[in-house]
Amino acid sequence: ILAKIKARKNFNETAFFLPNLRTDKDGAIRFSFTMPEALTTWKLQLLAHTKDMKVGTKTLSTITQKDLMVVPNTPRFLREGDSIVIQSKIVNLTDKAGKGFAQLTLEDAQTGKRIDQALANLQTTQNFEVAAKGNTVVSWKLYIPKGTQTVQWKVVAKMGKFTDGEQNALPVLSNRMLVTESMAMWVKKGQTKTFTLDKLKNQQSATLQNHKLTLEITSNPAWYAVQALPYLIEYPYECAEQTFSRYYANALATHIANSNPKVKAVFEQWENSDAMLSNLEKNETLKNIIIQETPWLRDAQSEAAQKKRIGLLFNLNKMSRSLKRATNKLANIQKSNGGFPWFKGGRYASRYITQHIASGYGHLNHLGIKTYSPKTTKMIAKAIGFLDKEIITDYQYILKNATEIVKNADAKDKAQAKKDSAAYIAENHLDNYQMQYLYMRSFYKDKAISKTLKPAFDYYLKQSVTYWRDFSSVYSRSLMALYLNRFEHQALAKKLVTALAENSITSDEMGMYWKSNKSGYYWYQAPIETQALAIEAFSEIDTDDTAVENLKLWLLKNKQTSQWKTTKATTEAIYALLLKGNNWLAVDENVSVKVGNQTIDPTQMPDVKIEAGSGYFKKSWQEAAIKSEMASVTLSKKEDGVAWGALYWQYFEDLDKITAAKTPLHLTKKVFLKKNTARGEAMTLVDSTTTLQVGDLLRIRIELKADRAMEFIHMKDMRAAGLEPVNVISQYKWQDGLGYYESTKDASTNFFISRLPKGVYVFEYDLRVNNAGNFSNGITTIQSMYAPEFSSHSEGVRLQVKSGK
Repeated sequence: ILAKIKARKNFNETAFFLPNLRTDKDGAIRFSFTMPEALTTWKLQLLAHTKDMKVGTKTLSTITQKDLMVVPNTPRFLREGDSIVIQSKIVNLTDKAGKGFAQLTLEDAQTGKRIDQALANLQTTQNFEVAAKGNTVVSWKLYIPKGTQTVQWKVVAKMGKFTDGEQNALPVLSNRMLVTESMAMWVKKGQTKTFTLDKLKNQQSATLQNHKLTLEITSNPAWYAVQALPYLIEYPYECAEQTFSRYYANALATHIANSNPKVKAVFEQWENSDAMLSNLEKNETLKNIIIQETPWLRDAQSEAAQKKRIGLLFNLNKMSRSLKRATNKLANIQKSNGGFPWFKGGRYASRYITQHIASGYGHLNHLGIKTYSPKTTKMIAKAIGFLDKEIITDYQYILKNATEIVKNADAKDKAQAKKDSAAYIAENHLDNYQMQYLYMRSFYKDKAISKTLKPAFDYYLKQSVTYWRDFSSVYSRSLMALYLNRFEHQALAKKLVTALAENSITSDEMGMYWKSNKSGYYWYQAPIETQALAIEAFSEIDTDDTAVENLKLWLLKNKQTSQWKTTKATTEAIYALLLKGNNWLAVDENVSVKVGNQTIDPTQMPDVKIEAGSGYFKKSWQEAAIKSEMASVTLSKKEDGVAWGALYWQYFEDLDKITAAKTPLHLTKKVFLKKNTARGEAMTLVDSTTTLQVGDLLRIRIELKADRAMEFIHMKDMRAAGLEPVNVISQYKWQDGLGYYESTKDASTNFFISRLPKGVYVFEYDLRVNNAGNFSNGITTIQSMYAPEFSSHSEGVRLQVKSGK
C-alpha cells in the first residue's frame, strides 16, 4: 500500500507560468497555474496598469498543505563511513487523532536499484500515533558503506485515507583523498620509447585502493586544450578571473567549432551519441555539489557521456547564451572606475586581475576570435581607461618624488639637487605591474595614447629598453620581448628571445624549459603561465617551429588528468597551444602502444574508439584490473610528426597516509561546543570523546599561520554531514586587517584571500547539529590558487551526536 503513494518531487522555489489572461464582462480576470510540490507559504505579487499608466499592485499569500504531511529532516549530503539518523516529522492537521505507518526507502540514484539492506535500513516501516492538530517524529538509523555514490530517498506516510510522501536525492562524499599520479609521454617519427610510472610499479601501501588507470594517446596536442574547456565553464566559484575564464572558454569553443567544419562534425557526433541524459545529469542540485566535491564521479560515466559533455559545450546556441551570461556577470563585477576586484563586493579593484582580463580579451582578438558585443567593448574600454590612469599615477608619483628632492634642498645646493632629481627619474622604476600593463596595451594599439597618458607610456617603454638586463626571469623577459616587438623595438625583442633560448634546457622527454621557472608566492612566479608566455614570445618573434613545439611539450608534461591546476593556468595554456592555429584538430594518425604485456589496438577494442578527425583515443582500467606491471608503457611511431600521451593513476588513500608537502602555511582546526550560561557564552573543545545532541551550536575555529606574505589563497573547510551552517550568505568580510570572501557551499565553507600578509589569523563560523549519528568532520585544506604546489591541510575529528530517542 505504501509503495503506491505518490511522493512529492518538485521543490522549485518559484511557481513559473505563462498566464493567458482574459477579462469577463465585469472586468474580472481568472487564471490558473500549477504549484510546485513544496508544502510552505507562497507569495503572489500582482501588478496592473491602465493605458494612461495608472498602476495598482497587490500582494497575496497562500499556504500549500495536506491533512497529513511528512516533513523529512535530511542533511545536504552523506559521507562514506558515517552513521546517521534520518528523522521525519509527521503532521496531522485533522480534528482527530490517528495511527499510521511511515516508510523510508532508499535507491541508488544512478541505477534505480534498492539499497536499503546495504545502508542498514532494516526496519523501513515505522508505526506512529499522532494527536489531533499535532505532530510526531519517526526516525531511521543508516550506515553509509564505502562505494555508495548517490542515494535517492523517499519518505511516505499513511493514516487512514490520508497519505503524503517526499522524494529527493543526496550525494555521497568520500572520506578518503583521491590522489593522482601522472606520467606524460612523447615519441617522434622512427622512435620506440618505454616509460615507467615508478609509484605504481613500487606501491606497497596496505590501505591504498586503486580507482582508475587511464591511458591517453593522441598525435594532436590541441585536444588537451579542448578537453580543458568544460572545466573552465563548470568551475563553481564566481570571482572575476574565473567568470572571465568561462567567457574565454566559450569564445574559444565558438571559434574552434566555426573555423573547422571537420572538427564541428566531430562535436556534433559526440553530442548526438546519447539521446538521454543520466539521472545524475538531470539533478542540477546534485550535479553542482558533485562537480565541486567529488569530480571523479564524472569519470565513472561512459566514454560517450564524457564526450557528449564536450559536444554539448560546442552547441552554438548554448555557447551564445553562455557568452552573454558571462559578459553580464563580468559587467556587474566591474567597479565604476573600470577596474575588477577579485570577487564582487571587494573594496578595491585589483590592478592585476583587471590587466589579466584585458589581456585575455587581447588573446582572443589575436587568435582572430571576434565575439565582442557592444557591452563587452564598453567594458574593455572602461578597464583600459582604469589601467591607463594607474600607470599615469605611477609616473606622477616618480615625478612628485623628484620634485621633492629639489624642493627640500638648500638654496646653495639647488643645482646639485636638480641633477639628483634627474638622476632619480632616470633610475630603474620598472616592475612587473608596469610590464604587464605594457603587454596588455600591446593588444590594443588601435586605441590612441592620449596626451595625458603619453609621457607615462613613453617613460616605462624607455625604461624597458634601458633596464631589460635587470630582469632575468623567464616571465619578465618573455613579457618584455612581446611588447617591445609590438612597439617597434624588434631588434631588442629578438635579442631577449635569443637570450632566453641560450639559457634554456631541451631534452627529448621534457621538451624546452628553464630550471629557474619554479613556483613562487606571486602571480608572476607561476610556471604554467610563464611557459605559456614563452611560447607566445617564441611563436611571434622566433621563426624556429621546433623550439615552439618543444616548449609546448613541457606545457603538456605538466597537464593533469582533466585540467591544469588553476583556471588562470588553463586559460593561458589553451591560448599558447592554439597560437599556431587549430589545424592540429584535423590530424588522424595511429601510434603503436603497449601497456605492460598488453598491446593496445583501439581498432580491435569495442570500448575504445579513435575519435573522428583527431586520432585521439583513451583507454581506462578500473580498480580490479590495475596491476603493477601496467606501470610500463611502450610507444612506437613510424610516420611523420609526433605522438603525445599520458598515463594517469588515480587511487584513494587514507588522509594520514598521504605525505603533505612542507609549505609556509600551517593550519589548525578546532571544534567547540557553544552554550549560553549564567556567566555568559561558554566554549568547550570537542574531541573524539565528546557526545553532542541534535540542536547543539558549534563554533568552528581555524587558525592559519603564514611565515611570509602570499597572494590569492583558497581555504576550504569541509564539514560533517549532520551539521548545518548558521550563516548561508556568501559575502566579503574584513577582519583584523585581512580582507576575504567567504562562500558557503553544501559540503564546505570556502575562504578566498586576495593577499595574505605574514602572521597568524583566526577564522570562526557557527554550525548547528541537525542529525544524530557518527560523522567524519573532514579536514581543512588551503592552497595558493596561482601556485598550487603550496598547500597544507589539517587533521579531522569524528563527531558523535546522540539520538534524541
